[in-house]
Amino acid sequence: MTMDWLSILTLIAALGCGLIAGVFFAFSSFVMKALGRIQPAAGIAAMQSINIAVINPWFMAAFMGTALACAVLAVVSLLTWGSPGAGYLLAGSLLYLVGTFGVTMAFNVPRNNALAAVNPTSPEGGQVWAGYLGSWTSWNTVRTVAALAAAGALTMGLVRRAG
Repeated sequence: MTMDWLSILTLIAALGCGLIAGVFFAFSSFVMKALGRIQPAAGIAAMQSINIAVINPWFMAAFMGTALACAVLAVVSLLTWGSPGAGYLLAGSLLYLVGTFGVTMAFNVPRNNALAAVNPTSPEGGQVWAGYLGSWTSWNTVRTVAALAAAGALTMGLVRRAG
């Protein structure tokens, strides 16, 4: 089976969505719970460190590269709307772009910025942390589900195109 550029891009995007879903799943299922079990100052300091460390070439290439691939796939799916799998490609792309990338920018990043601005040992830090744990994790779960659903939809689009 020969794969054309669109099939290769779809495969890359589906794998990227799955990878990002896995990273976010880890945070919702156990990382945030573990941070919530330790003293607030330690949890804040750890999350502040994580939020700095996550801005690295590997994660950013996966996160932003997947968004770029999905943006291209969304446009291509609209331009080739009657073709097999186009609906799945559009759905998967929008799930990632809105449900994962968009939620990150609109909800998780502002919470990260607010947490970065506090002193972990201050009373204000403890108050921010108390609200952060629940709200950040809830939005993280939304983006986890969206990334996983995007991976599934893109995979279905790939299967339909090949079929």
